[in-house]
Amino acid sequence: MNRTSGVLLPVFSLPSKYGIGCFSKEAYQFVDQLREAGQSYWQILPLGPTGYGDSPYQSFSTYAGNPYFIDLETLIKEDLLTKKECKEYDFGDKAEFINYEKIYYSRFKVLKKAFERFEKDEAYDNFIKENAYWLDDYSLYMAIKDSKGGISWNEWEDALKNREETALENAREELAEEIDFYKFQQYEFDKQWSQLHAYANKQGIQIVGDIPIYVAFDGADTWASPELFQFDEENNPVAVAGCPPDDFSATGQLWGNPLYNWEYHKKTGYGWWIKRIRHCLKLYDVVRIDHFRGFDEYYSIPYGNETAVDGTWMPGPGMDLFHTIEERLGKLNIIAEDLGFLTESVLQMLSDSRFPGMKVVQFAFDPNGGSTYLPHNYPENSVVYTGTHDNDTTRGWYHSTDKATRDFAKEYMNAQRLDEDDLAWDFIRLAMSSMANLCVTPMQDLLNLDGKARINVPSTLGGNWTWRMEKGQFDEKAVERLKRMTWLYERLPEKENKVV
Repeated sequence: MNRTSGVLLPVFSLPSKYGIGCFSKEAYQFVDQLREAGQSYWQILPLGPTGYGDSPYQSFSTYAGNPYFIDLETLIKEDLLTKKECKEYDFGDKAEFINYEKIYYSRFKVLKKAFERFEKDEAYDNFIKENAYWLDDYSLYMAIKDSKGGISWNEWEDALKNREETALENAREELAEEIDFYKFQQYEFDKQWSQLHAYANKQGIQIVGDIPIYVAFDGADTWASPELFQFDEENNPVAVAGCPPDDFSATGQLWGNPLYNWEYHKKTGYGWWIKRIRHCLKLYDVVRIDHFRGFDEYYSIPYGNETAVDGTWMPGPGMDLFHTIEERLGKLNIIAEDLGFLTESVLQMLSDSRFPGMKVVQFAFDPNGGSTYLPHNYPENSVVYTGTHDNDTTRGWYHSTDKATRDFAKEYMNAQRLDEDDLAWDFIRLAMSSMANLCVTPMQDLLNLDGKARINVPSTLGGNWTWRMEKGQFDEKAVERLKRMTWLYERLPEKENKVV
């Protein structure tokens, strides 16, 4: 693999009209800027529809796309909406932050108007047929959920909760229009994303997508296929996912996602996983798998527990899963999120898979030395980040970490002091100069932003996933600077490796 680099920017963080980043002209302009800056990758976060908490890692479906990302201006051009109609709704008034409550109460009303004018055609019919294996269940799930005020499927009456055919038929009949509305949203999402993805590829930019290892309990996947999960006879979870107590949290992390019934998956030749990965490889060029260690061992917490203290490590499918997927789908373009404490068996699985793991510069500066995250320790087969969506921005991190860590970082960089106006770029230089084949920089670090631009604080609810880049922030000067540094450390696309 050649030395390359890319930028991490969630779709929702793009500047655009109507309150949230989407597949608008600004997305195409960003792709052009990536090309001009000599980048090879655009990394995004999961694209699924989000619910309470707005986390892209808790989606109503592992297959569906987020209707917030449908570009309304494209629908205006297609005569499905008018500018006047879009202006009638309040999508929030701050360009730098997303107001999800306002988006939730306006976006679906606008999309409903477009749906009412939409005329089904052959392309739509083909999409419905090709995606029926997930789209039928998802659309039905969301329509029933809406009809019940948004409650999760485990609170529905038994006939619907347990998918009794008569109850499902009645729901399909009663909610036919709502079901069609959800199918329309997915068609528009798919059409617009496919066009943007193809445009990026044409410009030499590959998309790095992100899939969570687990699915949300409140979602179509668990309702439609309870046999895939560790549920009891009444379809309630037996145990849920999380992380054990550590230095960051005395009670661990209780994620609450249902755990897989790996025995069942193995027995069925990992059919569900093969479908899931195949779908991801259509959406993205490279797939980053979140919480990779969970395939080796997963932390199982009894359902109903209020903390993660009393969990147990249980064996996962290991390489058997990935060997089976590769047999069916060919060589996989995967990045393994292998952060945190790694056992010998996880390291062995990573080595056997040959997937590149992740390195994070912010984790490097243990004043006692010896950190594997120090840039001189990175193997070529790895992906380096200054920070991830779960970290503070590099400037925010530097000011909030302790003095000993800051002093060690300065000593490592041979710097008496770090210039405030340039602080994040000193760490970008470390990442770029490392031996890691791929370097990915979050946009907030390229803009040297402080902690207000942080994307997510793990284990907190509210205030996350809201940061947006303002129009013109990633300007020509920043593009040129990124290109120069990319050239300096020999990460430009091969055909462009000339002096810049």
